Amino acid sequence: MNKKIVLISLFLFPLTGIMAQNEAYKIFTKEGKEISFETMAVNASQVEAIFFGELHNNSIAHWLQLRLLKSLQQSNNKVVLAGEFFERDDQLNIDEWFSGRITDKNFESEAKLWNNYSTDYKPLMIFAKEHQIPFVASNIPRKYASLVSREGMNGLESLSSEAKKYIAPLPVEVDKTLPGYKGMTEMMHGANMNIDFMIEAQAIKDATMAYSLFNYFQKGNLILHINGSYHSNNFEGIVWYVKKDFPQLKIMTINTVEQKEILTLEDKHLYTADFIIVTPQDGPKSY
Repeated sequence: MNKKIVLISLFLFPLTGIMAQNEAYKIFTKEGKEISFETMAVNASQVEAIFFGELHNNSIAHWLQLRLLKSLQQSNNKVVLAGEFFERDDQLNIDEWFSGRITDKNFESEAKLWNNYSTDYKPLMIFAKEHQIPFVASNIPRKYASLVSREGMNGLESLSSEAKKYIAPLPVEVDKTLPGYKGMTEMMHGANMNIDFMIEAQAIKDATMAYSLFNYFQKGNLILHINGSYHSNNFEGIVWYVKKDFPQLKIMTINTVEQKEILTLEDKHLYTADFIIVTPQDGPKSY
């Protein structure tokens, strides 16, 4: 009998690994404990702001964003969707489209859409529009972030008062000792660019995305913000700027990573967010 049990165990162990690799994703807590999507969604419904860190071309992450938005909409009638994938100066276009004042065609021809908008972000926007969920375009206009990368934060001071409406209030504090920003310094070491200016360009994006949400905090809203993982990993970036002004705000972060094997969470991803979504390296990509 014992030999049979051993043989069955030897057979099932590799089979379990094969089945896991055929799964689209797994979700882990920051400590590395596997949980279900439903458990993560319940936790999300109990906070005030969720920063869903994505890999921009990861199709599974985008599908899970839509699933999470649908779940939150069922549990809270004051859900607000926000995202890095629209710049603040597109807010009027979005508001007019949501209210039916302009057509889908007009909106998509006038707004600054990311290349993967139709496959990855449009489903979120359509659901929000159909269910009257407000959307906040949170990102700084790209031209101003580019200006900072060339001239540093001081370059923004010469902008008009109209232009500054689309940027976090100046001056913006930048803590270059934060691990995320220090990591940029190490990554770009030897590059033919001003590293301090590049960090400041990253910081003005983080600060502006945070500032874009300030009017919605502590008013009974539940905000789901979509952003690249590097903008909220390790509870830095956008989260750091939010916490400066709203230290008591209940925040949840999500990180998306890709691994060759998804059975367990690799050590390097532990504690990078409250919840970590792991997808296979060979999973579907939108570009």
